[in-house]
Amino acid sequence: MKNPLQLNPKDMVNTYLLFFVMHSAQIGVGVQGFQRIVFQDAKHDAWISVLLAGIATHIVTFFMIKTLEIYGANDLYGIQQDIFGKLIGNVLNILYIFYCFMSFFSILRNYIEVIQAWIFPSISAWFLAITLLIIIIYAFTGGLRVIVGVSFFSVVLSLWIIPMLAFPLKFSSINSLLPVLETDFRSILKGAKSMTFTIIGFEILMVIYPFLNDKKHVQKYAHLSLLATTAIYVAVMAVSITYYSNEEIVKTVWATLTLFSFISFPFIERFEFMAVCFWMLIILPNLCLYLWAAYRGAIRLVNIGHTKFVWLFAFFIFLGTLFVQTRVQINAINNQFANIAFYAIFVYPIVLWIIAALKKKITTKKEQKNEQA
Repeated sequence: MKNPLQLNPKDMVNTYLLFFVMHSAQIGVGVQGFQRIVFQDAKHDAWISVLLAGIATHIVTFFMIKTLEIYGANDLYGIQQDIFGKLIGNVLNILYIFYCFMSFFSILRNYIEVIQAWIFPSISAWFLAITLLIIIIYAFTGGLRVIVGVSFFSVVLSLWIIPMLAFPLKFSSINSLLPVLETDFRSILKGAKSMTFTIIGFEILMVIYPFLNDKKHVQKYAHLSLLATTAIYVAVMAVSITYYSNEEIVKTVWATLTLFSFISFPFIERFEFMAVCFWMLIILPNLCLYLWAAYRGAIRLVNIGHTKFVWLFAFFIFLGTLFVQTRVQINAINNQFANIAFYAIFVYPIVLWIIAALKKKITTKKEQKNEQA
């Protein structure tokens, strides 16, 4: 029987595709309405908070790659087992699998709510959940290369949305961004932390790293991806601040989608309907990547096939959609998950690198002593 942990040459992907994987993992449901949350903390300097959050992703990714380089062809799950031992390492692996599960659920449930609020208010959440899960399962069973392909086309086919930001600029006032740095720095940092739920996704690098062909160029493509993501989020935030009044941006739940609501063409009267539907292509890589990352962790703990795992995973996700129904519940889950994600994604990787570097240093000294003896 084939070992599921063994890397299959057919699953290896070109390193330049990491740009599309990480970018598609970061752009999801969060971009639809992150402005209100960040603006509540940082006011009209919220774009600076977004910029700082983007810089933080570069710093954390740098340490992630340094940790991965120490272990070569190992992923996060294997690194944790090596550093902390099998028992504690497996506990941490279970926690990371649960993190992937919660990421998946949060993205799916938020998108279902958007569909219900904007297009089909009478359709049940369970029906939409089943429909989306079937699509995700189909993509997942195709393997990593199919998921990477979905990420590539998600980025390429959604490029047309970015120029649409030019329409609101006609009704915007640049003075809304002034004076710069009027908000105290503590509030700006608080706003940057509020970006956690929106900007996460780049941590998928810790799992997909062993499958990249040319690891020498990982730093380059990873940081280019983060740069592109940060530029988009800063641009969306800046346009929103200049377009909405202070009262409007605080009260608008899905500020990005609302920006599209007044755009119309002779052949499309309600452009925002098209944007909501097209967003499924944007969130699809998010969901597939988190599902795949959870599976990579599960096979280190139990002997389970990908078919059995994906149906079990989907079943528990479906159960979650039955219990989480109201906006209050969804907000509560988003807030709690964002708090957990901040420490799991922005703090833990740096701590992990410190421990891994120290262990490597100690191990190297022992080896040198043994050679001399």
